[in-house]
Amino acid sequence: MTRRLYSVLIFCIVPFAFGLVLWRGLRDRSYWQGLPERFGRGARRGGGPALWLHAVSLGEMSAAAPLVRALRTRYPQYQLVLTTATPTGRARARSLFTDADVRFLPYDTPRAVCRFLDRIRPKLGIIMETELWPNLFAECERRGVPLLLASARLSARSVARYLKFGGLFRGIFSDNLLLAVQTPEDAERFIAIGAQSTRTHLVGNIKFDLELSPGVIDRGHELRAAFGGNRPVWIAGSTHAGEEEQVLAAHVQLRGAKPDALLLLAPRHPDRFEGVADLLRRQDLRFARRSLGDATGGATNVVLVDTVGELAALYAAADVAFVGGSLVPIGGHNLLEPAALGLPVLTGPSHTNGKDIARLLLQQGAALQVANAAELAAALRSLLGDAAARQRMGASGRHIVESNRGSVGRLLALIEPLVPDPASQMPAAAAARPSAGC
Repeated sequence: MTRRLYSVLIFCIVPFAFGLVLWRGLRDRSYWQGLPERFGRGARRGGGPALWLHAVSLGEMSAAAPLVRALRTRYPQYQLVLTTATPTGRARARSLFTDADVRFLPYDTPRAVCRFLDRIRPKLGIIMETELWPNLFAECERRGVPLLLASARLSARSVARYLKFGGLFRGIFSDNLLLAVQTPEDAERFIAIGAQSTRTHLVGNIKFDLELSPGVIDRGHELRAAFGGNRPVWIAGSTHAGEEEQVLAAHVQLRGAKPDALLLLAPRHPDRFEGVADLLRRQDLRFARRSLGDATGGATNVVLVDTVGELAALYAAADVAFVGGSLVPIGGHNLLEPAALGLPVLTGPSHTNGKDIARLLLQQGAALQVANAAELAAALRSLLGDAAARQRMGASGRHIVESNRGSVGRLLALIEPLVPDPASQMPAAAAARPSAGC
């Protein structure tokens, strides 16, 4: 497939993608924020030179936080521009970095990409994980904006899909693009779809460099006291449709053995909060909404976490953590956050989004895999009744996180030669002139 044909297809798809954003906005008004940015029509950035980092959603933005902080410290002369594709990612970026320019990445049409780059004028682009956009990458190459694909990963299944498009994706792996991959297998897969071996570097997974917010442990203790300090508490974080039903079934079974057990249920997407509340009502479970306050009372079975940005503190308030997206075929979410907090981790069998991390935690006894509600309930009964086992698993998880840190430092070493000296840059007024054709 040629890039021209790809551009035509993208142009045809964009109205449907934008329509989906508008439809979702009927339930969650945050989808209606920054709508012009999705077409590259955001405000023109003022001031000096900029470094641009893109993380597709909330999880990737949270994982990128240590790198963003390091960039802000290392390059204070540069403004940081952060882009994302989802409202939750946008909200997370704004809460973490109040001084950054946060906006949506535009759709990958030539004119939208051109307008976007004219407005932010980056000197370097850093794309987290696997976001391969042919028009965006081609326009960055045309303008001489170097790109770094950071903490990049690629599944074997994705390789087959990319190869079907022939030269379209091979063409994006130019001398303008540097790859910093998570594993040797990722390097082999990127090279198989056209990446240059000389521009592909092994740096590890940036998720191991996660930073716990100051005071998160103390906040967790405060929440635990509010929930009832002596109650067994477990959390199901980042759950999806079809998964909450299994989590709630496991909780009902668990309460047969531990009647005072409390579940903190945190759906992945805010637009599903009301639907999960309806599910709890239909199952006649006594629940409290986290958005209404901390206190739950002894009669509460479940706390519905209908807030954003406090998952780490809620993990710190629990005895055991189940991480969602894993009992349904989503691919799983970040297992390292509860592991870093010293919690035993439970996961379902679907963890393709972090297969190597899941394998490591499972092999070294920091996590257990469950296949269904019955197995989840059994694992919870066992762990909540055995403080020594929880301590062993938690200590193993902490050790794994600490011993695999260092990706941010290796990324900075790759970034440094790509960042120009701000003193050599053209005046901001001259840099702000739009490119021809935009």
